Parts: sequence; structure tokens; C-alpha cells
Amino acid sequence: MNAGFAGRCRQVATINASIVLSLSAIAAVSGVLLAVYYQPAAGAAYVSLKAIARSVTGGSWILALHDVAGNGLILAALLQVVLMFLSRQSNRTWYWVWLSTIGLLLVGMALSWTAIVLDWTQEGYWRFAIELRTIAAIPVVGNGLRDLLVGGPAVSTATLTRMYALHSYVLAIAGLGAAIAHLVGMYRMRYQALLEALSEDEASASYVMMES
Repeated sequence: MNAGFAGRCRQVATINASIVLSLSAIAAVSGVLLAVYYQPAAGAAYVSLKAIARSVTGGSWILALHDVAGNGLILAALLQVVLMFLSRQSNRTWYWVWLSTIGLLLVGMALSWTAIVLDWTQEGYWRFAIELRTIAAIPVVGNGLRDLLVGGPAVSTATLTRMYALHSYVLAIAGLGAAIAHLVGMYRMRYQALLEALSEDEASASYVMMES
């Protein structure tokens, strides 16, 4: 692969890493604002979201911003996977950044998945119920994992509480941490590439001086 093309991919990936962190921060802040009014209980969840959209000042904008930031995070993480693949290198820093990219994508998808049932609509309820059947079909651990997620014999307030805790605390913190680590890794990789380029220029200059 052309070294110049790989270098440009790393530059774009660094910019995109900043976008990923920004989207993660927007999703986190808007999520905290929503958490002030949201009630993770069967029936009450839908009512609380409607109240946020209709009664809270700027509530509809916060809901829309949270949704856009969450979907944008997945798209940006997918783009980052492509960029990291195209700018592949054989060093420890690149592997670390690559793993954090995969982690970001998985966390973004998990955030989207745990949000399916949080609005407590008919569509969200049945989508979640269907996906629980897929989880239960996993050999050996499927039924246990389903019971852990549901928290009872059927999807209920216990399920909402668990999905809310996963979405708002575990995954949100993991996503923000992964985005920060990824951006730091990208800048470190760019710094190492700059040092390598300077070393090559110095070696070339020394060779020219010796020849002359």
C-alpha cells in the first residue's frame, strides 16, 4: 500500500477520532439531562419521555440530539474501522488503537441495543422480545444470559431497570473512556509517525553529506 495514502488515512482517522469523542460527549451530556426526568418503569417510561418532549424546555431538542449523537457514533466508529484498516501499521500503538476502534463500535452497537426497550413502545417491546429469543438460542449460556437481562419471567420494570443501568452507566462510561483512549492513541501514533519521518530525513541528509 502507498505510504502517502496510508498517511492521509491516518490524518483523516485522527480528525474522525475527535468527532467520535465529541459525539460521545454529546450523547453523555444529553443522556444525563434526560435521566433527570426519565422513569425506568413499565408504563411510566413512555409517559416520562412524552413529558420530556412536551413539557420540559428544550426537551424535544435534547431527545433528538441524544438520538442523533448515538446513531452518529456508530457511523463514525464504522468509518474509523475502515480508516484504521487502510492505514495499517506493524507496531504496538497501531494495534492498541485498532482494538479501541473495535471496542468503540461494539459499545456503540450495545448502546443502541439497550435503548430499544427504554421508550416502552409496542415496537420497542416486541423488537426486544424477539432479540431475547435469539439470545436464548445461544448454546450453553443463552438461557442464563436472557434471564440475567430480563430479571424475571417476562419483560417488565425489572428489565427496564437493568437496561437503563447498562445503557446509562456501564456502557456510557465505557464508551466515553474508549473514545478518550482512542483519541490519545491516534495522536500518539501520529507523533511516532512524525518522529520516524524526521529520522528518515536526517538519515537521508547525512547520506547526501557523506556522498558529497
